[in-house]
Amino acid sequence: MSLEKTFNVERLYNHIVHYYMDKKGVSKEDANKIAQGVIRRELQRYVCKDGKCGHLSYDHIKNQDTCTIINCNCRKFVK
Repeated sequence: MSLEKTFNVERLYNHIVHYYMDKKGVSKEDANKIAQGVIRRELQRYVCKDGKCGHLSYDHIKNQDTCTIINCNCRKFVK
């Protein structure tokens, strides 16, 4: 069984900011706003939508979608 690769927020954030500043010519403030929006949306994709769980997807076993948190009642990762 393998765990899902962790989501590196800082790396993605820096990549987005530099992309918009270098390639699109956007100001640093606007690039930061865009990056914050993208990061917020991406983090929501990695959170289990089960109301009882709420843990990140890499807290679940990838093949069985079972939560690895001991006290959690989540039996299946809900997208």
